[in-house]
Amino acid sequence: MNTSYARTETLTGALIAPLDWTRSVALVFAFSLLVALSAQVVIPLPFTPVPITGQTFAVLLAGALLGSRMGALAMLAYLAEGAAGLPFFRQGNGGLHYLFLSPTAGYLLSYPLAAFVTGWLAERGWDRRVLTAALAMALGSAIILLCGWAWLARFTSPSQAFVAGVAPFIPGDIVKVALAAALLPTGWAILRRKASRAN
Repeated sequence: MNTSYARTETLTGALIAPLDWTRSVALVFAFSLLVALSAQVVIPLPFTPVPITGQTFAVLLAGALLGSRMGALAMLAYLAEGAAGLPFFRQGNGGLHYLFLSPTAGYLLSYPLAAFVTGWLAERGWDRRVLTAALAMALGSAIILLCGWAWLARFTSPSQAFVAGVAPFIPGDIVKVALAAALLPTGWAILRRKASRAN
């Protein structure tokens, strides 16, 4: 058995092979539902309209596990589901106005790009070592924070938007990056061990 993995292969692609059209569609919708579920884990902060949620971790994992195209498609599906009125945004909210009128819309709109970038790096092997996995996740997280900050600055000043929409979330993002950086290479190591035992 060949234990080497293609350069553009993700951990999910290696685990669920062959990744045909039906499985790909199922994974896209499954990860859109995972992000919707993580949006219901909310810790409000009294000094900002931006709460702490589990969404960003789910978004970055979707990119790393599904790859650039499928990760971005899963996030587009999530946004479409929420915009259509399904209770998929934070605390069971939904509707098109959340994507264009809410002060936190910038974070939501960044999800496809963040998942794409994280997935693109994972396809190139960044998810197989702790340091590069951390860098890939950190870049995806930075995209989310930057887009969220830029959108929030439309409702207030850039400095206030940074204080309310970026600074409080940096410690939590560091924890999420560290967790993902530990999980992804561990998954690849387990997969390599199973493949070597099968030989």
